[in-house]
Amino acid sequence: MQRDLLVIGGGPAGSAAAITAARAGLSVTLFEKGPYGRDKVCGDGLTPRAIAALDELRIDHSVAHRINGLRMIAGKKERELLWPTTDRFPNHGAVWPRKSFDNHLLDVAIASGVDVRFECEALPVLEDNRCVGVVVGTEKFTAPFTVLAAGAQGQAAQILGAVRDPNETFGLAIRAYAPTPRHAERHLEACLSLSDEHGTAVPGYGWMFPAGDGTVNVGVGALSTMKGFKKLNLNTLLDQYSSLVRESWSLGEYVEKPRAWRLPMSCVRRSGPGWVAVGDSAGFVNPMNGEGIDYGLESGMLAAQKFIEDPVTASQAYDREVGERFDSFLRTGRRFSFIIGHPWLLKPGLRVAVGTQKAADITLAVMGNLIDSSTPGAAGRVMRIADTSLRLADPLLRRTRAKA
Repeated sequence: MQRDLLVIGGGPAGSAAAITAARAGLSVTLFEKGPYGRDKVCGDGLTPRAIAALDELRIDHSVAHRINGLRMIAGKKERELLWPTTDRFPNHGAVWPRKSFDNHLLDVAIASGVDVRFECEALPVLEDNRCVGVVVGTEKFTAPFTVLAAGAQGQAAQILGAVRDPNETFGLAIRAYAPTPRHAERHLEACLSLSDEHGTAVPGYGWMFPAGDGTVNVGVGALSTMKGFKKLNLNTLLDQYSSLVRESWSLGEYVEKPRAWRLPMSCVRRSGPGWVAVGDSAGFVNPMNGEGIDYGLESGMLAAQKFIEDPVTASQAYDREVGERFDSFLRTGRRFSFIIGHPWLLKPGLRVAVGTQKAADITLAVMGNLIDSSTPGAAGRVMRIADTSLRLADPLLRRTRAKA
């Protein structure tokens, strides 16, 4: 079957690409490995940047639980901040459980004319190093452009070479849902001073994301740069964190068994002749918070837009523009993760992160994915300085990284 555009993966990034292309009149087929209504393990938080992307996509997000800010906790220090009002992003985010969120986007894609095929594992087909389509079982689909949006890199990514850089940071996270009378709160809560059962500081954080439906998404995430990462027991870490917040949140028992997932934070190759990778498949995950939904939505839209503008140069144009938008910040985050992998550097760093109002505002911008190459003000300046200084320090950071 011949199509204009093929999309592998039905998460936010894949749906964003498919919706954008279909609305422009292209014939699009999207392949989702899971069934309709499948759940995706996630923290469920949408940053103001993600809300802006949904607005650009003309997606009604009124059913999501509105979030007005972030409560950051580091040791005994606590700061509750509102999302800033800017000319780029709205001053609110949301919590929208992925089972409902992803299905809503797929429903919009279907209504936009996308041929969505569930329970289909699509694998790229290469001819003379060009992606010419996909195969699903014995059926072949051809198209001049294929968008890889399959999440954490799997078999489709391996065929295209869009795999994680083994020398770079990645993360692991685990989440559960639990009932709480505080489910309708308007602030996310992030505990930045996380420790394992041995008291070792963990580069990551614990979160409480109120869903507004009687439950809270409670979870923890950790970076691979910490010593002993391979021995880290996520279930134990989650239980330990839950015990810390149980009283203050009047937290009930988990609604279901906790589920864990991997967070890719790099990609060796995110484009090639006839294809591009978007979202998690391209490694677009902020190492400082594990968030990637906003980057997924933006990169998905950009991939389709570049193909609509010029099918011949779409891959190169996408790679260049997405790099200009994300690379500097994400590269800085990965390098910084090597620093906070050392407990003796992590603890004083956390004190600085929330120690003053100005520092907390910058931390808020980092945790909210509100910084990129065009960010004005103090946050943008700090990140540009960090990018330069950490680039110079990169060889030392890698030599002295904490051993897993």
